[in-house]
Amino acid sequence: MATRESMESLIQKCEDTLRFAQNQYKESSLQQHYNNDDYTAALQQLEETYQDICTMAHSANAQQREQLHRMRLQLQQQQNTMILQGY
Repeated sequence: MATRESMESLIQKCEDTLRFAQNQYKESSLQQHYNNDDYTAALQQLEETYQDICTMAHSANAQQREQLHRMRLQLQQQQNTMILQGY
C-alpha cells in the first residue's frame, strides 16, 4: 500500500503540473506561440507526472487507485487539449 505522505506528495505534484500546463496553454493562446520551450516543458511534465501516477497505482489500495485514476484523467485531458492546439 502506498503511504499517505507519498500519495499526498504525488497529488500535489499533479495539481502543480496541471496548473503549470494550464498557464502555458493560456499564454500560448495569447502570445501566438512565442513561448514554445515552456509549452513543450509543460507537455513533458504532464507525461512524467502521468508515468508517476501509473507507477504509484501499482502499490496503491482501491481508494488510492480511484483517486489516482481521476488525476490521470485530468492530466490526459490537459495533455490532449494542448496537443490538439499544437504549438
